Amino acid sequence: MKYVGIGTILSILGVVCSIFIWGTEQAHLLSGILGGIFIFVSIVTSGAIASGDRIRANLATETKEARNERNRMMTNASLLALPNIIVAIFAYYL
Repeated sequence: MKYVGIGTILSILGVVCSIFIWGTEQAHLLSGILGGIFIFVSIVTSGAIASGDRIRANLATETKEARNERNRMMTNASLLALPNIIVAIFAYYL
């Protein structure tokens, strides 16, 4: 839950900074970009964009601790992205 709170704070700061920089018409921009960056980090750390041979080689050679760390990074990045995307969508339609 800590990462959801951090993501919420980042999304609110993103909206406030966007309003100061571009005005209310573009209030969704910075929090949407942050959400996109965190989703990209989550995808990269999960290995979803790698080929099947690469995934199989990674699973065969990595330790259980390394796999757990990679999954934890993926989950944390997803939890950071969730509030940013929700706030960006809300600010876009507001």
